[in-house]
Amino acid sequence: MTVQPLVTPSSPPETVLTVPGAGRGSKGSRKRPVRRPRYVVSTVLLTVGVAILFALFFVWPGALGVMYSFTSYRGFGDIEFVGLDNYTALAQDPVFYAAVGRTLVYALFSVPFACGLSLLMAVALNNARAKGKIGARIIFFLPWLVSPIVAGVIWRWMFGESFGFVNFAITSLGGGAVPWSSNADLSLFVVILASAWGGAAFNMLLFIAALNNVPVSQYEAAELDGANPWQRFVSITLPGIAPTTLLVVLLSTLGHMKEFAMIQALNNGGPGTENQLIVQYIFQTGFAQSNVGYASAASMVLLVILLIVAGIQLAISKRSQAW
Repeated sequence: MTVQPLVTPSSPPETVLTVPGAGRGSKGSRKRPVRRPRYVVSTVLLTVGVAILFALFFVWPGALGVMYSFTSYRGFGDIEFVGLDNYTALAQDPVFYAAVGRTLVYALFSVPFACGLSLLMAVALNNARAKGKIGARIIFFLPWLVSPIVAGVIWRWMFGESFGFVNFAITSLGGGAVPWSSNADLSLFVVILASAWGGAAFNMLLFIAALNNVPVSQYEAAELDGANPWQRFVSITLPGIAPTTLLVVLLSTLGHMKEFAMIQALNNGGPGTENQLIVQYIFQTGFAQSNVGYASAASMVLLVILLIVAGIQLAISKRSQAW
């Protein structure tokens, strides 16, 4: 280490210490990591692969649906452009209106029931005093792992009029067999139960995650103030999980309005076409009647309805957050 004098015209001489090698990078200094080319290539390949799959399974079928909705395509033969004829016919089709109305009614009753059931399960399993919570969570989550078609078959066996377990139990107790399949209202009731049973598990996990994020100190302060469990639930729990609740309602609404596999296996929209939802209507029109163009137009209308419902719920969510 050397000492060099530093002299200025208006100040006395000062000394500045200089260290040999100062300012030069030492051997132990860290260098900025450099991304290797092979990592960049792998990232690009993965991104391109996902984009190709998305285009093949979502963009391309959607584009075909839009194109077919303006044609009289029947699944074979030539494609003839018909303009807005399919949409004009839909506007005058009472069966289509009935299917849309039943879909809205089904969502109106099934979504609150499914969300309320999943919230009740989440609150019960999130209780610190509850025992066996892990095992109960696994049991309650099992319906989510069951295929919708398998779930529909299970519920059809349970509520069959002549061979169902529920009617067997009722008749064993001295009651009469209940027309679960031939009565339209009872058939819809069974569908609502089955859909809530299948979808409550996933919603339960979302609610449990939201409940764990509510500060425990708020519950402790409310308990010290003399608030009972119901008051704590209404004034602390519900506001704390409001964003998750809106998300669950949105996902449940969209899922119920396009439900197909479970209902198809359970009662096929029966009895007859009394409980035929819009997705069953599209399936029957496009595949059973081979009217692909007309069914594609109905699919586009369903897409618009789903977008409107999602837009309304998102607007309500933003307004509630602003409050």
